[in-house]
Amino acid sequence: MNNCSIIIPHYNGEDILLRCLKSLLQHTENNHEIIIVDNASADNSIEIIKRQFPQIRIISNKTNLGYAEGCNIGAEQAKNEYLIFLNNDTEVSENWINPLINTLNDKNVSSVQPKIKNLNQRDYFDYAGGSGGYIDVFCYPFCRGRIFRTVEKDTYQYESETEIFWASGTAFATKKEVFIAAGMFDLSFFAHMEEIDYHWRCQMMGYKIMANPSSTIYHEGAQTLSYESSKKTYLNHRNSLITFFSNHNIILILVLFIPRIIMHFTSTIADLLSLKINHAFAQIKAIYSVIFNIPHIIKKRHLNQKIKKRNYHLYGVFKGSIVINYFLLNKKKYSQY
Repeated sequence: MNNCSIIIPHYNGEDILLRCLKSLLQHTENNHEIIIVDNASADNSIEIIKRQFPQIRIISNKTNLGYAEGCNIGAEQAKNEYLIFLNNDTEVSENWINPLINTLNDKNVSSVQPKIKNLNQRDYFDYAGGSGGYIDVFCYPFCRGRIFRTVEKDTYQYESETEIFWASGTAFATKKEVFIAAGMFDLSFFAHMEEIDYHWRCQMMGYKIMANPSSTIYHEGAQTLSYESSKKTYLNHRNSLITFFSNHNIILILVLFIPRIIMHFTSTIADLLSLKINHAFAQIKAIYSVIFNIPHIIKKRHLNQKIKKRNYHLYGVFKGSIVINYFLLNKKKYSQY
């Protein structure tokens, strides 16, 4: 049995962190390392953890470095060859870790995610990952069990262990050696979509990404950043565009650029018409941020040239537009694709 280092990035929320750790200690063998990377929490959560769980390792950052850099710091200091990134607003279930390890033992697999269900509605998939992540050619992500805001009830329709495009940052296991070699998470992302960007690079390196629904965890989303937050809107749109320009080949970027930008501004106009002014400006701000990040994007593309294999194959890319299929053709479920 391979030992894992379970890395939990944390920023405030003593109740959710306590709930997460209690489920972890109940359902996880003692041989696995648990690391909390605290991003300068302003509450008493870390003091409480030190008192109640002295066996848990804590890494304290002086400022809020976000999910991406927090996880990178935890990964660099982790003792074990397998890493599990786990959100602090999760609960694990019995025998959650062994199926992930079994899948990861395949030398061709870089990462694997469990089935992720909603903590408050436990018979439904969770927004952040469902039963495995996919992407369309314009870099809009979706999942088995969740497309945009349509979340399916889990009737065991997605129980197969299967190859996917990306494993959810809410909970996934990966190999430390691969994580370091791929360049880890992009620090500029701060939070949101860094796992999609990472798993694109893993596929460039010739690895498979898997979902194993034999493992189940529960997630209560938006505990650190609300779904209604304009900052979340900004990060999602900016990071999606950076992913698009960093990883697609030049020919595809030239072909897809205009329709991708049209979709972006259509979303902006929709927010304006809905009087979501902060969200609309967040999307405009995302465009400006991408422009200022052009040197960073060029640097990432050079990294990709160094790590990618010749004739690599991207699995889990929907060749059309998930936006058009969802909003215009009314295809709301993964099973319709």
